[in-house]
Amino acid sequence: MTKLIIQIPCLNEATTLPAALADLPRSVPGIDTIEWLVIDDGSRDETSAVARAHGVHHVVRFRRHKGLAAAFTAGIDACLKAGADYIVNTDADNQYAAQDIARLVAPLIAGEADIVIGDRNIPILASMSWQKKLLQRLGSWVVRRVSNTQVPDTTSGFRAYTREAALRMTVVSEFSYTLESIIQAGKKRMAVAHVEIGTNANTRPSRLFSSVYGYIKQSAATIVRTYTMYEPLKVFSYIGGTIFAVGVAISVRYLYFLLKGDTFGDRHLQSLILSAVLMIVGFQVILIGLVADAISGTRKLLEDLLYRVRKLELRDDTTPKDDR
Repeated sequence: MTKLIIQIPCLNEATTLPAALADLPRSVPGIDTIEWLVIDDGSRDETSAVARAHGVHHVVRFRRHKGLAAAFTAGIDACLKAGADYIVNTDADNQYAAQDIARLVAPLIAGEADIVIGDRNIPILASMSWQKKLLQRLGSWVVRRVSNTQVPDTTSGFRAYTREAALRMTVVSEFSYTLESIIQAGKKRMAVAHVEIGTNANTRPSRLFSSVYGYIKQSAATIVRTYTMYEPLKVFSYIGGTIFAVGVAISVRYLYFLLKGDTFGDRHLQSLILSAVLMIVGFQVILIGLVADAISGTRKLLEDLLYRVRKLELRDDTTPKDDR
């Protein structure tokens, strides 16, 4: 029996949730059982009661608001404990066309991908301003570069996971899971695919961020933090190497004038001091990178250990032996 669980993170969605649930498919080719799971992120309305009244199979409720990333992670954990073979994440505002869930999980069922991201085709999305489109294209380009994936719409929350991929997800961001999970999947060499999906008319403004500046700041911090966790030596080597090179350039300039017999050398000893300081700092940053790289290796071992513990905790006896 192949089970698909559709999870929906919610925050005060008592009004919009019924429409989102009504659109969810009751059958999907290749799937025997479909269940729904709602994560109530500390809602102050009747979101949980509405979910239960509309036939939601599982409800996870936080006593206080914890954020989208925490809700997503809790949903993944609950889906795994409920025996999901495939997990689809969608939004409670019914932004994504639920009839495309079959297309979203098809590459997973066919064994062609571990994760599938829904592509909203941002350039023709009428509900998004040109400024947001530009920022989305730039952000997606950066994420593709650092994750070595080809996902065109990296901020899309409409995505599907195999059980194995979900078991390996370890989101640490408190802002959003979308960017971090893609970078993480790329660094773990998972097969990440994308399919074009449809969207519905907006039912409410986005609640993820209060301003474009705030969103850019949070997203940039998430990208840098996540990439640094997996490629610390490269990041610190670039930074330290740049600082060291500037120090060398200043010292070469000083030596050039000194060897020419120019009085410049006597009058600008401060530039020589600056170059020495920059070279020392650059070298120290590179050493920090070596330490961070050792920590990163330990993190990878801990992630693998966490994956094995999860499998034992969930008694994952349904996984083929070749995949263990």
